[in-house]
Amino acid sequence: MAYPSIPYPELETIFLDVGNTLVSMDYAWIREELETRGVTVELETLRRAEAAARPVISRAIARRRSTEGRHTFSLYLKTILTKLTVPSSRISALSDELLPVFRGPGRERLWSCVLPGIPEALATLKSLGLRLVVVSNSDGTVERMLAAQGLRPYLDAVFDSHVVGFEKPDPRLFVHALEQTGARPETTLHIGDLYTADVEGGRAAGIHTALVDPYDDWADVECTRFPDLGAAARTIAAARK
Repeated sequence: MAYPSIPYPELETIFLDVGNTLVSMDYAWIREELETRGVTVELETLRRAEAAARPVISRAIARRRSTEGRHTFSLYLKTILTKLTVPSSRISALSDELLPVFRGPGRERLWSCVLPGIPEALATLKSLGLRLVVVSNSDGTVERMLAAQGLRPYLDAVFDSHVVGFEKPDPRLFVHALEQTGARPETTLHIGDLYTADVEGGRAAGIHTALVDPYDDWADVECTRFPDLGAAARTIAAARK
């Protein structure tokens, strides 16, 4: 099935995922925890492994319809460790050790590092007169984190799946955001990092969609892809001149 091209000049609203779109994992923390367990890894290698894990997680979401469950996060960890070429005999035990570290007290730190160029990209989008709205699968803490990282002033609204009661790819989360902000689906673009949650979920709500794909891991899917939000902002700005 072919999907319509994104009408960049007509866009009025940008919906934004948070993880891997606005903020990244705290890779320094992950590396530290791995090193205490005998696994030495460069930060860029870790970033690359995480990105390569996203299509695997997307397929899991297609089966289980959740990004926030313990099983999905466990699979996420195991897949990253596999991409790091950790010996297969260690992966399960290592994942079991790390799971309570990253899902326990202080878990907000895991997704707390503003990606390079994000304030500038958000400022560019705002300067174009676009409404900026976060639509995120989270645990009820995403708005507080965005405020702590200085990103909340750029945003017109924040919708957290835990607060709303629906989780991407359920289109009701997007529909709720549309209704609450007065946005129109035909002039709304959602940008996120997981095909099932962000592209399929957004399309089910009738909005335009695009993926953040920094390493070309999604070449086999039919959708618009950007290496980062900055590239998306530049594309939208150029189309509106």
